[in-house]
Amino acid sequence: MNDHQDGLRHPPPIGVLLTNMGTPEAPTPAALRRYLAEFLWDPRIVEMPRLLWWLILHGRILRTRPRRSAQAYQSIWTERGSPLLVTTLKQGELLQRLLGERLPGPVRVEVAMRYGAPSIGDGLERLRRAGCDRILVLPLYPQYSATTTGSTFDAVTAALTGVRRVPELRFVAGYHDDAGYVRSLANSIREQWERRGTRPDRLLFSFHGIPRKGWLDGDPYPEQCHATARLVARQLGLDDEAWQVAFQSRFGRAEWVTPYTDETLRGWGEQGVAAVDVICPGFAADCLETLEEIGEENRRRFLEAGGRSYHYIPALNTREDHMEALAALARRHMRGWVDAREGD
Repeated sequence: MNDHQDGLRHPPPIGVLLTNMGTPEAPTPAALRRYLAEFLWDPRIVEMPRLLWWLILHGRILRTRPRRSAQAYQSIWTERGSPLLVTTLKQGELLQRLLGERLPGPVRVEVAMRYGAPSIGDGLERLRRAGCDRILVLPLYPQYSATTTGSTFDAVTAALTGVRRVPELRFVAGYHDDAGYVRSLANSIREQWERRGTRPDRLLFSFHGIPRKGWLDGDPYPEQCHATARLVARQLGLDDEAWQVAFQSRFGRAEWVTPYTDETLRGWGEQGVAAVDVICPGFAADCLETLEEIGEENRRRFLEAGGRSYHYIPALNTREDHMEALAALARRHMRGWVDAREGD
């Protein structure tokens, strides 16, 4: 048998790099300082002249914020570690199993974080060492933003700089209107309401915010967030008055995309809205921004403002319909690669 025939019988695995934002290694000020130094130095995150930003970052922010952030992380940390990392690793295992069952020939899934460990460079190197000469990069950001998906692309290309043989790459830029993803979101909300036997007065779709300047400069993120919410609301049969989109986690003094989640919830409480559910469709796995900021901090704001009932609906995490949607998404982006195998 010649090498070509052997290659057809035993094709190299198709690689999938499943990425998420990242997490500190521990809920300590020292670990948060390292994590925030990497995260906040990314020019996709803070668009400011580098020298000026370096002085602000190291002169003020990294002197005070790590301690406050460590306290927040301590409130959500589990015996197994960071919820975001634990869940994303499990998502990688489940995606490996689903794709292994449904694709002809081998597939290899690796999990990587944009900031922190396991790094994107390490994930790509593991795929290359496994023989993957075709790699699909799947960032777990349904709505595209330069601050998330764009930054991941930067990290992937930077990690391959200098590599002698660059693998064939495909990149999932987003899936905000993917039917399986939207259906999973609607199912998760509907199940919560059926379990409780009641619906809230308002449903809030809370997405991570971005600076308003980024949106004005062409980032499609806010429009994609609104599109996701509309599609889910339509599946649930909600009237326009029953739901709203808002944006959380703003940082610094610049204006961010509005309305803000905290101000919206406080206003609803003051206006007499009694019962609210909040879901965060932009987060594929629960993390600090969902468990602490939405689950605890904003709950307190709403109740103190006069609200009576507040429920956070968890991220899709490892729901079966979510993993099925991600597997179908990955397979669609592998067309051509998989078709060639099926035709052998």
